[in-house]
This record gives sequence, C-alpha cells and structure tokens, in this order.
Amino acid sequence: MAYERKVSRKRSAVRRAWLYCLLLSLPEFSIMAYLFYRQSVALSTALLVVGCLLVYLVLVSAALIEGMIRPLQTLSNVVSSLREGDFSFRARGAGLPDALGELASEINALADLLQKQRVRSLEATALLARILEVMSAPLFAFDRNDQLQLANNAGLQLLGLHHARSYGRTAQEIGLGELLAANDQTIHTLGSKPTRWLLRKAVFRQEGRPHTMLLLADVSLPLQEEEQAAWKRLIRVLGHELSNSLAPIKSIAGSLLAQMGSMSGEESALRDFRRGLGVVESRADALHRFVQSYRQLAQLPQPQFRSVSLAQLVERVVLLEQRLAVQLDPGPPVVLHADPDQLEQMLINILANAGDASLANQSTAVSATWRVEGSNLFIEIEDRGLGIANADNLFVPFYTTKPTGSGVGLALAQQIARAHGGEVRLANRVDEPGACATIRLPLAQ
Repeated sequence: MAYERKVSRKRSAVRRAWLYCLLLSLPEFSIMAYLFYRQSVALSTALLVVGCLLVYLVLVSAALIEGMIRPLQTLSNVVSSLREGDFSFRARGAGLPDALGELASEINALADLLQKQRVRSLEATALLARILEVMSAPLFAFDRNDQLQLANNAGLQLLGLHHARSYGRTAQEIGLGELLAANDQTIHTLGSKPTRWLLRKAVFRQEGRPHTMLLLADVSLPLQEEEQAAWKRLIRVLGHELSNSLAPIKSIAGSLLAQMGSMSGEESALRDFRRGLGVVESRADALHRFVQSYRQLAQLPQPQFRSVSLAQLVERVVLLEQRLAVQLDPGPPVVLHADPDQLEQMLINILANAGDASLANQSTAVSATWRVEGSNLFIEIEDRGLGIANADNLFVPFYTTKPTGSGVGLALAQQIARAHGGEVRLANRVDEPGACATIRLPLAQ
C-alpha cells in the first residue's frame, strides 16, 4: 500500500510538471490562433510554427522533469532506504552548487552518520553480549509482566535452564518469584544449595516499557571469611583470658594438694579435700588443653608450599587410622604444590570424623579416593554413618554433635583448604546411608 501511494505521488508530480509546461506554452498557442484567425499568417506556416512549439515543449518538459523531478525521486528512494535500515545508497549530484545539490549532500551526510551510529550500536551490542556471556554473576531481566526477557549463561546454568525454553516464562515458573519481589541488597539462597547470593535490583526501560534487572553476587566466601575473622578474634580474647585464669588455678590447686600430706585432721575430711583439689587441678588442666585446641584456629600459619605426592600423603594418613580398615582406591598420579603438614592434618581430621560416624552406626566401612577434573583435584572420603543432620553448622567453631568432640576438626580442615585455594564440602550419600566429604584443591597455584 505504501509503495502504491509512493508511485501515485511520483506520477502526479510528473503530470503536474507536464501541465505547468503546457500552461507556459498557452500564450504562444493563443497568439498563433489569433493570427491565424485574422488571416495574418498562412495555414502551412501556422502548422509549422505549432509543430515547432510542440517539439520545443516536449524537449523542455523532458529536460525539466529529468533535471528536477528525477533527482527528487532519487532523494526520496535514498531516504526510504535509510528509513528501512539500508545505509548503502547515496544520492547523486551532491557537489552541485544549487538547492538540490545541497539537499543531496545533507542526505548523504545523514546516511553516513546513521551508518556509523549503526556500526557503533552493533559493536556495543556485541560487546554487551560478550560481557554477559563471560560474566560469572547470574543476571536476569524481566518485563512488567514478570516474564523473563534476558539471562546470561551463568544465570541459566544456576537454574538449569535452556536458552530456547527459558525466555517468556514467568519468574515464579523458574523459581525467582521471591527474588523479584525482594528488596535490593538482601542476602538469599536458591533451593537447597548453601551458596548465599547478594541481590542487586535495577529498573530500566526498553521501548518505553519498564523492565527489572536482577544481578546475583556470590558472597558465601566473603561472609565465611568475615565469620572466621570474628571467630578468631573471639577465640584469641577468650583463650587469653581463660589461660591467664586457669594457670594460677591449676598452680594453686597443685600446691595445696602437695601440702595436704603435712596437714592433720580427720582422715575422711582430708580425703575429701584431696579429691576436691585433684578435681580442680585436673579440670583446669583439661580446660586449658581445650582452650589451646581452639587457639589453633586463630594461630594457623600461612602454608609453606612445595611439591607433594598426593598418593604418598593419603597412604600415610590412611595408615594412621587404626580403629578400622580404610578402603583406599587410588586415583591418577598427582603432584600438588601445597603444604604437606597442613594437608595431612586436614585429611586426618576428616578421616577421623568419617571413622567416628561409621563406628557410631556400628559399621567399619570407610573409603577414600581422588580424581582430577580440569584444573582441580577432588578427594572424596565416604563413611557409613547416620548422615548429616544439620549441614549449616558443620564448619562453625565450637559446634559438635559428638559427646567428646571439640568442634575444631572440620573448621580447621576448611580453613586449611581455603588457605590452599580450595574448599571442603560435606553431603549425605544418595546411594546408601552415610556422608561423603569432598575436598577440592587446585592443581596449580
């Protein structure tokens, strides 16, 4: 329909040009008719003059249309191409020193400007798409109907979605309804995963319609580091104060107990005093050792890296467990750049927990193995215990579910793993009762 209107406008403009040329020649034809009517000229002469005038009219009209209408039609075609997004056409006659030449120059300059802006827009769009692709932070964009319009690879992988099947779905359908309704800069978890995400929200407009953007930042490690720093400060303060108080208590109790031999009195009363002082001395000594074990968390030195054979390290740790037989399934040969003393202590703590869990469930099955995936090493230690009841507090200092536990082993193991650029994770087994401890360590520092 638009093309038909454009063609009709072109035809009407040409017809008007012919009509104006005809009107310009009407005075000449009127004069010739008047002279012929007055018999001032012969018929042959009049016909010759009229024929010459007609030829002249056709030639002038054609030149006028070609010089005026055709350039305008060309400019109209160029503008139409620009409107449709095709910037390859240019108008001719841009260098002529007249109005049409100036108009052609301006249209060509506009076409160059639009072409440059389109190239910059395409480059910016490609750069934005590349940035979204390599971003590790999940990003989502929803329209005013809460339908997903944009998501990067990290966001789709987090939710387990596919590109072709995710767009157009509502936030509630993909499990982000609560996040979309939450406030900015709040901490959230998704599903059963322990990762904690900092939510950042922003509102933008696209084609005049409001959209909401969600950006998730993984703050699990910074929060855990802050928690560890707080625990270390607390342990240092408590350890210092308790040690200063326990040392004189133990010394005074020992001195009084040593002087009991020279004291006289009823034997039953002396025996009660000796028993009471002995309890005070032993409990003060036990409490001092208990405090010193916690101070290991606050005084863990920086790892001294050197080449370590993983197979030999794991074999040494397995031989230290004498309460039950550990099934060792060796993986590929691996040489780590790590602190062998700290890694050995980490494995001892985790293997001891696995042994305690299996023995508590009247089982003697504990297995250990390792594998390599990409640039990471994964060490897995499995037990046949009762499983994990409260996974949120596993690595919290002071927390333990064992009657004689101190709550230091797993926290110290996690701290050692993170000092080496890795982490420790514990989860219940899905194939049978028990738990599996997975230690991730980087192969290269």
